[in-house]
Amino acid sequence: MFISSAYAQTAPAAAAGGDMQSSLMSMLPLVLMFVVLYFVMIRPQMKRQKEHRTMIEALAKGDEVATAGGLLGKVTRLGDSFVTLEIASGVEVQVQRSSVVQVLPKGSIK
Repeated sequence: MFISSAYAQTAPAAAAGGDMQSSLMSMLPLVLMFVVLYFVMIRPQMKRQKEHRTMIEALAKGDEVATAGGLLGKVTRLGDSFVTLEIASGVEVQVQRSSVVQVLPKGSIK
């Protein structure tokens, strides 16, 4: 009643080469967005993950570290997926290796 019928218009026949070129040109901005997204966001994140993984693998007994939860401590024991930290004299906690976010310079924890 309120909606009128819509009829498709017939377009003149376009050349086959022009149609292919216009579809490629319409895809170009989308491809450029993905390239920029890769170099601005994905690649730096992968680099940070690789650096964190190498830092975690290089942990050694006696290293002073900071965890994601804010704990500062000295590594006393190392396991496959856990690290034991001495956070005070005679106080040890066990944390996951992946929670270690920074290795501190020697002597920074007193």
